[in-house]
Amino acid sequence: MLGTGLGNAIEWYDWNIYAVFSVVFAPAFFSAGTGVSNLIQALLVFAVGFFFRPLGGLVLAALSDRVGRRAGLSLMIGLMAAGSTAIAVSPTYEQIGLFAPLLLLIARIAQGLSTGGEFAAASTYLAEVAPPGKRGLYSSAFYISTALGTIAAVLTSFLLRAALTPEQLAAWGWRVPFALGAVLGLVGLWIRLGLEESDVYASVKNEPPVSMFAGLRRYPIASLQVFGMTVGITTWYYVFAVYLPVSAKAADPTAAGSIDVASLAALALFCLALPLFGRASDRFGRRRWMLLFCGLGTVTALPLLDSLRPTATSVFVVQLLGLLIFAFYGAIAPTLMSEMFPTEVRAAGIGLPYALAVAVFGGTAPYVLEWMADIGQRHLFSWYVAALCLASLLTSLTIVDRRHEDLRDLRISR
Repeated sequence: MLGTGLGNAIEWYDWNIYAVFSVVFAPAFFSAGTGVSNLIQALLVFAVGFFFRPLGGLVLAALSDRVGRRAGLSLMIGLMAAGSTAIAVSPTYEQIGLFAPLLLLIARIAQGLSTGGEFAAASTYLAEVAPPGKRGLYSSAFYISTALGTIAAVLTSFLLRAALTPEQLAAWGWRVPFALGAVLGLVGLWIRLGLEESDVYASVKNEPPVSMFAGLRRYPIASLQVFGMTVGITTWYYVFAVYLPVSAKAADPTAAGSIDVASLAALALFCLALPLFGRASDRFGRRRWMLLFCGLGTVTALPLLDSLRPTATSVFVVQLLGLLIFAFYGAIAPTLMSEMFPTEVRAAGIGLPYALAVAVFGGTAPYVLEWMADIGQRHLFSWYVAALCLASLLTSLTIVDRRHEDLRDLRISR
């Protein structure tokens, strides 16, 4: 659990540092324009990275089913580190013109492939190594480590903004977090190469390999359930965990330091809540927790997002409440989806529908928010988030609670 969590934290630091610093580095990669137009272009590249996640969820997750969880996890963090390295050393638009945003795009594609397989492979590994009756507790390690990676990204922003002038940060300081991510990626690779395969996977590794589309073809109902549940989940997470403080800082750059501190505090409290929610799910069931998240998300999206102001206090309160609501799902995510597929197709079964939903809805959420604000319809975004949570709620009503079943003996309806 510790080895998987540390690697995942590094992976998500690398992924989220792009969103955290997008306001700063956008002018370096795009032609001269307003701050808003450069930011939107940077967020479009952010979204494109998401659109390669389904390919990663298809190919790399299936690789984890074929050659083992350790090999898949190691390859994914290697791709993430390569992307951070490319961004850290990339020339600017002034130096190489259109090749600058092209290099940025290629780096984010590599990272999109990585994250596309990461959730499925890490989720299956955590669920498979968990002792009986503790899959929910072990499951909480995924979003704890994900949040810790985000905290590290925000903390890096806070420290750099405190140590450098705005001119220094815009000129070269934004490269530092990506260089740090590249180094941490090598550490994560070393950690993952030392992991042992789970006994659950070992029980099927000698069986004939299955195709990349086996999860979707054999278990279409479960695949559709994963997609339907994820549309609201991913939008909620990327708004409240990643982009909410970025939006507030863009609205009032003078408050950036205090907003970073507020975001760090909210994320830290979220981490403390996750294992409590995860352990409780072992007793009360995953389905109930999933329904709680979706229901609360549907009815609170409007009041939470509409009450946000570009101040540290507002960011802390809104982000914390949003994350505590998300914790009902975040604590159980890996084991909930792992319990929906048999071992031989578990990673591939989760990977493609999950990554596809994240690409279509999570990756585009920041862009949709900025676009709606740019046309003077920002309030519609709250309704958009609420509608997606409602879709996830309706899907969640169809899932079965399998917390008492052994992962080796799952019998799933086709």
